[in-house]
Amino acid sequence: MDLRKKMPPNIITLYALSVISSASAASHYNCNGPLVSMLPQASFQSSSQSSISNAPYNAKLNRRDGAGGWSPLVTDREPWLQLDLRDRMEVTAVATQGRYDSSDWVSSYLLLYSDTGRAWKQYRQENGVGRFVGNVNSEAVVQNKLSHSVRTRFLRFIPLDWNPSGWLGLRVEVYGCSYKSDVADFDGRSSLLYRFNQKSMSTVKDVISLRFKSRQAEGVLLHGEGQRGDYITLELHRGKLALYLNLDDTRLRFSSGRVAVTLGSLLDDQHWHSVLIERFNKQVNLTVDSHTQHFRTKGEGDSLEVDYELSFGGIPLPGKPGTFLRKNFHGCIENLYYNGINIIDLAKRRKPQIYSVGNVTFSCSESQLVASTFLSSSSSFLSLPAAAASAVGGFSVRFQFRTWNPDGLLLSARLNPEPQRLELRISNSRLRLTLHTSGQQKSEVSTGHRVNDGLWHSVSLDTRNLQITLTLDNEPASTIELWEQLESRGNFYFGGCPSTGCMNPTLAFQGCMRLIFINSQPINLSHVQQGMLGYYNELQFDTCNIRDRCLPNLCEHGGQCSQSWSSFYCDCSGTGYSGATCHNSIYEPSCEAYKLIGSSSGFYSIDPDGSGPLGPTQVYCNMTEEKVWTVVTHNSTAPVRVQGSSVQKPYMMKFNYSASAEQLRAVITGSEQCQQEVVYNCRKSRLFNTKDGTPLSWWLDQGGERRTYWGGFLPGVQQCSCSLEENCMDMNYFCNCDADTDAWANDTGILSYKDHLPVSQIVIGDTNRTGSEAIYRVGPLRCYGDKSIWNAASFYQESSYLHFPTLQAELGSDISFYFKTSAPSGVFLENLGLKDFIRVELSTPSAVTFSFDLGNGPVVLAVKSHVPLNDRQWHYVRAERNAKEASLQVDQLPLRFLEAPADGHLRLRLNSQLFVGGTASRQRGFLGCIRTLSVNGATFDLEERAKLTPGVSSGCPGYCSGSSSLCHNRGRCIEKSSGYVCDCSQSAYGGPACKEEVSVSFDRESSVTYTFQEPFSVMQNRSSQASSVSRDTSRARENVAFSFLTSQSPAMLLTVSTFSQQYIAVVLARNGSLQIWYRLQMDRNPDVFSPSLSSLADGRLHRIRIHREGKDVYVQIDQDIHRKYTLSSDAELILIRSLTLGKVIGRENFNEEVMQAGSKGFIGCLSSVQFNHVAPLKAALLNRGSSLVTIRGPLVQSNCGALADSTTSHTLLDQAATANKDKEQRGNDTQNDSAVIVGVVTAVVFITVCVLAVVTRFLYQHRQAQRSASIKEKEHRHSMETAYRAELHLHNSVRDNMKEYYI
Repeated sequence: MDLRKKMPPNIITLYALSVISSASAASHYNCNGPLVSMLPQASFQSSSQSSISNAPYNAKLNRRDGAGGWSPLVTDREPWLQLDLRDRMEVTAVATQGRYDSSDWVSSYLLLYSDTGRAWKQYRQENGVGRFVGNVNSEAVVQNKLSHSVRTRFLRFIPLDWNPSGWLGLRVEVYGCSYKSDVADFDGRSSLLYRFNQKSMSTVKDVISLRFKSRQAEGVLLHGEGQRGDYITLELHRGKLALYLNLDDTRLRFSSGRVAVTLGSLLDDQHWHSVLIERFNKQVNLTVDSHTQHFRTKGEGDSLEVDYELSFGGIPLPGKPGTFLRKNFHGCIENLYYNGINIIDLAKRRKPQIYSVGNVTFSCSESQLVASTFLSSSSSFLSLPAAAASAVGGFSVRFQFRTWNPDGLLLSARLNPEPQRLELRISNSRLRLTLHTSGQQKSEVSTGHRVNDGLWHSVSLDTRNLQITLTLDNEPASTIELWEQLESRGNFYFGGCPSTGCMNPTLAFQGCMRLIFINSQPINLSHVQQGMLGYYNELQFDTCNIRDRCLPNLCEHGGQCSQSWSSFYCDCSGTGYSGATCHNSIYEPSCEAYKLIGSSSGFYSIDPDGSGPLGPTQVYCNMTEEKVWTVVTHNSTAPVRVQGSSVQKPYMMKFNYSASAEQLRAVITGSEQCQQEVVYNCRKSRLFNTKDGTPLSWWLDQGGERRTYWGGFLPGVQQCSCSLEENCMDMNYFCNCDADTDAWANDTGILSYKDHLPVSQIVIGDTNRTGSEAIYRVGPLRCYGDKSIWNAASFYQESSYLHFPTLQAELGSDISFYFKTSAPSGVFLENLGLKDFIRVELSTPSAVTFSFDLGNGPVVLAVKSHVPLNDRQWHYVRAERNAKEASLQVDQLPLRFLEAPADGHLRLRLNSQLFVGGTASRQRGFLGCIRTLSVNGATFDLEERAKLTPGVSSGCPGYCSGSSSLCHNRGRCIEKSSGYVCDCSQSAYGGPACKEEVSVSFDRESSVTYTFQEPFSVMQNRSSQASSVSRDTSRARENVAFSFLTSQSPAMLLTVSTFSQQYIAVVLARNGSLQIWYRLQMDRNPDVFSPSLSSLADGRLHRIRIHREGKDVYVQIDQDIHRKYTLSSDAELILIRSLTLGKVIGRENFNEEVMQAGSKGFIGCLSSVQFNHVAPLKAALLNRGSSLVTIRGPLVQSNCGALADSTTSHTLLDQAATANKDKEQRGNDTQNDSAVIVGVVTAVVFITVCVLAVVTRFLYQHRQAQRSASIKEKEHRHSMETAYRAELHLHNSVRDNMKEYYI
């Protein structure tokens, strides 16, 4: 079940060549030799040592020198052990061991590396995890292979955890080999030019590789261009690498709209990064470190034509035509290869092909920019004393910072005269300086925009000359005027405050700082670390430990990634998906699924593969028949006349469908049956050559293959429907058109072979003779049935199971299914790896458990039900795991979820088969039925696999296991020993099959108010709700459906209000038109929509359906009006207070028009009202004594909804009959007036008698049905009502966007 998209062949070729070349490069030597054993004592350093015998040079693996290893002082707050490998080496693995014959060892540690021993970078494995597993005793050696080798001279081991019963002891070894490179240093004004032997160089294949480290976030690494418009530019921009590449596209030559492919992040960290560009024709692979992007170039050509030269490190002639001005690169480049040519080696040997501009040296000068990391957003701070003040008084502070957080305290200082103080902080992504004077008075200035972009920003603060001057980067300074000169009092606090000394106005700063100057004096942070200057808390020195958590982007389906220091967030707006990583589709997978939740015919967006890679598409769902038809239209459904075509020059029409080819394939595959009508009318236009049978016209299937059959489900037979039905006009031919007559003939057929549908193109080739023509029409694709909904298997042996390919769930997955059982426990599914696993099981009769292990330790989520789950009824389970969180949903019980650790393992590594209904050990197997098993939107065919598996059978026994809908309108089928009953507690309908309208007649003073939460319970449960429900990052969703009949306007139909003053109102305006009001934010005017301008106060029954997803509102009125609107906000309804039907009084926050309609109330019939999972009319009738339901004025249960349906249908029939009579009367002009009058009177009398007879029979049947239904439901009414009352209290914790099918 591989859901990955196919790559183009050229990309596959490039990828294969890249893998082969990398493998051969890595295997031509063994880079795993020991590097520490021969190092001298001077190569070992540490933060401290507990004694001379525990010195760092004793920390060699398997050695017993001194005390048998290194141990720091017990008082060492931040212990570390450092190695100098004496030269840059390629390191491939590290190993650790405890101190010999002791209880001292390290159980986990971090690994840092550096070229200089000053600026360090934390090593992280490919999955982003930086923590290494250490030892569990003092003697065993634990080796950790690096997922990608690192070239470095210095290594630093930082212990995190050690033996709790002993102390910290360490012996180490490092494995690798020597590393040689050709290096060039560019100072920001220099470059290297590689000049061609000829005027221009034209290539169809290029391979460019290099490694670089930069001191700046901007700079050109590579540039070349040609006269015809070709160019290639590789540059650093805002710390990311941008590649501009164009092949022979003169339109882009002089335009400013050059589009770059961008990759990488934080590349200005003064550490080495690798780059590889591979191009073959238009296909390009760009690789930065371990991240690769495939793309196709702009332009019309396949070759890159560059004139004269390529420049490296900058653009030396910015005035050259066609070039654009960019900063030159400032940093080091090594191992620079252009199509196999070592550019730096040629430059070092002063070869004539290379021309050096400016000062290019061939050793990398090391920067002294050393940063420190503020680790905690609550407790980090750095306290520094003020340096000597200047002679003019005042003070100055400047520093650089980088962060992802939008808020944080950067600097605070107490001032003289007291009690003044100064605060510099990041607030809402801007820099804000606040001077607090006496009392509540303060002065503020702000500057900057999005200073939390992860880039370095320079800040300067100066209080001299009776003003405070704040400067950010190169922006104009902001000032606060002073009345008197300010002096600092006490220390400066950077990044936060200790518990005494100052107060954190917001969060403490979480990020990096460097180049701190106080009164123009640089601060040596090494002295701070050694305790010689100031003091600090929760700081990491000599490294900026910033990470880009949006690289790679773990937001799915085009979601936009943003981040803070410790996490990332996904904006799913406009994607059609929701959830923490935009994984879950907000649409149903099929029309059948919409029908099961009570929808009626109309246009719907369906997502045929759910959370899979395919997006949603709009289709028409026809639910008027017993079968639910999915209709996909194309661009040419009207009849088309064809003349003048021949086999040599045929007429061709290509059909473009409203869905992509992949979406069409998913719809067809998931349907039980599909068909497409082809209407072909002809006159002297044959489909086949009558002499040799050669096709003269044909159509192409979904794969582009030619097809010559024109009806039926048997492909490959060259004939039309008339031959299959044996009714051709001339039985000597297989098609009516092949008779080749002058009269019009018809060869209409229904194509129903699913593998060939839909028709992608039609070709007509025999209309060029005199009098020859054809008229064709290809209808829309129509499919019915959803094979996945009832795809089930029964497990009747504990040792039996179904096995499928390994679960594709590395970064995330969702698993959903239904089950029913009488067994107390059993494993639903399990997939194992070497250490990782994932499992969903019924752990007890009333609990479902979802467990997995990614390498961070086992995670277990359990949902416990207040009623047994082994009750032989269907129950829904959905388990999801992604990079942000894991969640488990069972039926409508409260969702359980758990956040993923910020720096833990992300990938689930599985290697065995997926076991469904059992385990690999053949123990704790599941006994019962499982159906509709779906993983990441792909449905498993349980029935087909069960046919081949002993102990498992296809399908599931029981009344509620078939595909026929026994219970309608969200009713739930409940199995009984001798039959079934329908639980209608979640439905707005009643009756044995949840099909009977629940209708109530209102007058002007009538109202029904359904209270969702009592005020006391809101106050009591606010915190618990915030922790259990509001964490759901899904978009807001409401579903409203009801029917009404009235002649009054204005009128109030329905209102929903919250404790936060939000509301939804559905009213009839003065002219009787429908108005829908949404007020979601108090600082904005309400959104008002009028789907229909015609009056609905016409005494007829109208059905209204309103569905909201985020900002999108879908409205359906009856069967003919479908509208989509966009709200000004996608805010959720926070703490819904109540829903009211009819008259509303005392709501001051309503708009005046809404209040006016509310005061008029509603006179008429309301029927089958549903809001999400609540049916307020049913609640009013069944729970008149409940505190959740308030009834005002007269309220009479009625069957007006059903009667209105009946009357409407009879009226339509009468209108049709009257229209037919009118036609007949107009056609017979010889009838006299008296005959007409007699006929009309007779018709009226006859129709009146018929209507009375029909109504009498209807009332009699209805009474009999109620009597039999009461007998049938008597046994279960109490339990159903009890369940419904329990549901009233339970639903507050239910997520409204839960997809559950009640069957």
